[in-house]
Amino acid sequence: MGGHFYFVRHGQTVWNVENKICGATDIELTELGHEQAIETGKKILEEGLHADEILYSPLIRAAETARHISEITGIPMRMEPRLKEQNFGKWESTPRNGADFQRAKEDFACRYEGGESMLQLAQRIYNLLDDIRAEADHKTYILVAHNGISRVVQSYFFDMSNEEYAAFGLKNCQIMRYDFD
Repeated sequence: MGGHFYFVRHGQTVWNVENKICGATDIELTELGHEQAIETGKKILEEGLHADEILYSPLIRAAETARHISEITGIPMRMEPRLKEQNFGKWESTPRNGADFQRAKEDFACRYEGGESMLQLAQRIYNLLDDIRAEADHKTYILVAHNGISRVVQSYFFDMSNEEYAAFGLKNCQIMRYDFD
């Protein structure tokens, strides 16, 4: 079983600049975020990265990033609801580096009072990656999603401690390649 896929984090958002937790809140790209997405599309073309389809999170920051990449590369795009960012419940819009939030994130079964636990998140992302793996021999995807999603994807492929999981992250519009063995 071979194959691979690419993961791209969305471009910069207003709340990224303000150091706020976006989570499931639908926050727009900044002007720079749009530029980053356009540059990413150009980079995919220049580097000759082949993909059959772009799967993107329904949140506007990822949808707009995917749209720019699709328009530049000609790769068709399809919304994938499972790629939506984790819902951080009561922590949405609070500072990303808040001490209470950092402690709360250590409890993988915690739903953040109306949000979604790390375990629930991992279930939907692992299920999606299992589906992608099943098609990997004949189809290559670019996933356009979020930092929280990138951690789960990384943990699907690599052993990580909880600390390594919490510390992992991608820059806006960073491209990662993952290979299925």
